[in-house]
Amino acid sequence: MSFQTRIICIAVAILGLCAANATGQTGRSNARDESVKAANLKATAAYAEVALRRAEMEAEVESLLLDYTDDFPRIKELRFALGRVKAESDRLTAITAAENGKATTALGKLIVRKIESEIDLWKLQQNYAEGHPDVKKAKKRVEVFENAIKEILG
Repeated sequence: MSFQTRIICIAVAILGLCAANATGQTGRSNARDESVKAANLKATAAYAEVALRRAEMEAEVESLLLDYTDDFPRIKELRFALGRVKAESDRLTAITAAENGKATTALGKLIVRKIESEIDLWKLQQNYAEGHPDVKKAKKRVEVFENAIKEILG
């Protein structure tokens, strides 16, 4: 089979899949559909905002690890933050395809600010009791961001 014939076969196969997707007859497994959905959600502006923040944090951790151990306070803080970023990234990829349009830059910025508020709360909780006024304020701030995110996502 010549190179051109192979290209034509591939194009026909792709067009066939596109046509099947348009009519809802994919013939693909559910796992494949899920991975395609996740890939599409990773291409959203909201996911890009969160991914940018994650990359900045990971770069800072790697830089700090050259001079400090895992016990260094900033590294501990960044590791906590990366855990929150992972949780929010998972939350974004769980959005249904129908709600993909909700994953805007504004949502991404809200999520990043919520993560920053959670970091502030975590740092306060390291030094103060739950009933401390600063801890209560920080919890309220996290709650406000969470409510705004829920309002967008529905």
